[in-house]
Amino acid sequence: MPARLTAEQLARDLSVRDLTDPAAGPHALQLVLNDAVQALADRWGCQVRWCRGERVVTVEDNYDNLGYRPDDITRDARYTRYTDDRHMLRSHSSALIPAALRALAADPADDVLLVCPGMVYRRDSIDRLHTGTPHQLDLWRVTRRPAPMTTADLDGMVATLVETLLPGARHRHEARVHPYTLSGRQVDVERGGEWIEVAECGLAHPAVLARAGLGASWSGLALGMGLDRMLMLLKGIPDIRALRSADPSVDAQMTDLSPYRPVSAMPAVRRDLSVAVDRDDLAEDLGDRVRDALGADADCVESVGIMAETPCAELPPQALERLGARPDQKNVLLKVVLRHLDRTLTDQDANLLRDRVYAAVHQGSAHQWAAAAGPA
Repeated sequence: MPARLTAEQLARDLSVRDLTDPAAGPHALQLVLNDAVQALADRWGCQVRWCRGERVVTVEDNYDNLGYRPDDITRDARYTRYTDDRHMLRSHSSALIPAALRALAADPADDVLLVCPGMVYRRDSIDRLHTGTPHQLDLWRVTRRPAPMTTADLDGMVATLVETLLPGARHRHEARVHPYTLSGRQVDVERGGEWIEVAECGLAHPAVLARAGLGASWSGLALGMGLDRMLMLLKGIPDIRALRSADPSVDAQMTDLSPYRPVSAMPAVRRDLSVAVDRDDLAEDLGDRVRDALGADADCVESVGIMAETPCAELPPQALERLGARPDQKNVLLKVVLRHLDRTLTDQDANLLRDRVYAAVHQGSAHQWAAAAGPA
């Protein structure tokens, strides 16, 4: 039985504002979303159906109805926030697609763009580009026209979106495998001499359509986009935390698509940690523990990066004793960068945050605190 969220954890996760939802107030993410939808609707002249759905979805819609294998690693509780045996917080906006397809089967139209935006819940590392609650957008064109959708149609869809949202940007495709598409691709755009992933796409898998009640006469295009990443590229925002900043000088810039004007940067504080963790732990696991432990204060953590890893079985006895580590664990050296977006952190602030991060990730029996009394 997968580990479940507690009632307190669920309430906390559901209280996070979905920036794509106009009912919660305006945000620049909504402008990106609307521009993308309008560009495709204008290109194709098709009907548009918005399908927002609930944050808590069935496991079947998040995984099974999209073709994920029963033993897929993504189903592990380390990557999925289960609320009970049959339900979970959606881990991607594609979880809204099965219900949208069933609704289309019940009320057919010959050519439809399904729009499924929203905040999702991920196990992820902590840095300037990643968050545990990113915003995604699924765009599926589903038709029953005589000529089925092809990769040429997919090329046109991608080109339209890139030109609309990032005018003049070069883009490229790389092959990817998804359980819900055929001819799957990753889409990257060039920015500052590097290639940055912005979307994944492919032809809608016939088995996914059929499972929803759409037979062989139907075909489609499937594309999923990271809205946070797209907005950051469009406006030149360097840190994903700015999207939710309460600082008036930052928040005021999150209502339009004009270039981001940096505000005075707070100084960064670095703390290096040596911890013992399970040998299978990844940066995403450690990041998730830090977010859970710090709650609202997680916004003070700019990044948690792994500098080095060593199996504890290879450490000398004195190092094992210092960590209180077991030979079946690993020793991880972490670089923790602390920087509040709105105020300067004092040494005492930084030490208390360092200790809370340390307590969240260290799984040895011996501890070394920076503050006199350890974490609050």
